[in-house]
Amino acid sequence: LQKGSSLVAPVHVISEESADKTNLGFIHAFVAAISVIIVSELGDKTFFIAAIMAMRYNRLTVLAGAMLALGLMTCLSVLFGYATTVIPRVYTYYVSTALFAIFGIRMLREGLKMSPDEGQEELEEVQAEIKKKDEELQRTKLLNGPGDVESGPGTTVSQKKWLHFISPIFVQAFTLTFLAEWGDRSQLTTIVLAAREDPYGVAVGGTVGHCLCTGLAVIGGRMIAQKISVRTVTIIGGIVFLAFAFSALFISPDSGF
Repeated sequence: LQKGSSLVAPVHVISEESADKTNLGFIHAFVAAISVIIVSELGDKTFFIAAIMAMRYNRLTVLAGAMLALGLMTCLSVLFGYATTVIPRVYTYYVSTALFAIFGIRMLREGLKMSPDEGQEELEEVQAEIKKKDEELQRTKLLNGPGDVESGPGTTVSQKKWLHFISPIFVQAFTLTFLAEWGDRSQLTTIVLAAREDPYGVAVGGTVGHCLCTGLAVIGGRMIAQKISVRTVTIIGGIVFLAFAFSALFISPDSGF
């Protein structure tokens, strides 16, 4: 009996240590993801898209379309990053640390070179892009007309029911956000984070970060878009990225987070 009890105790201790490490890994990944997403997305193109569209259309529809695009992009980025874990962790850890340092230095340089009203140019660019999409949508409506008379009223009713669930505004918000986010700094950051951190923590933290930024853009609209200092956010972002790169000097690649 004594031998049996002595064998059980170490297993219990190991499992507790493993659980603590897993929890710490998730929390660290969550905090890292949410912080880098916020500093990357505030004043970014996707932020302006949500802000301007929310001023023109139903806010919930815009928020739903933008969040679906950002959530899907976050999950894809995490999968890309997690796929690199087949490579030994020591390599991915130091490569990702180097990338964080490069991102940080670039953001600091960009921020210091920016003028205080830097965001206005991107804001105008997004406005022009949305106006173009609106014109295309109006042309499509005119070409299609109120409905095909030969097909009968049943088709028109079914089309209306379909459009009730997936409106053109929802599709526009989803498409514009997804295309703007593809290859963006926040997508690359999510991939890099998923390669070195707990993927679940990165996925949840990244999604929450996007929710906060997009929600702020939808609620605040143009006022926030005009008052936000892209220069300040970029400089803070550079400092955050460098801080994560610097912290890697004090954490072992095999520590679990």
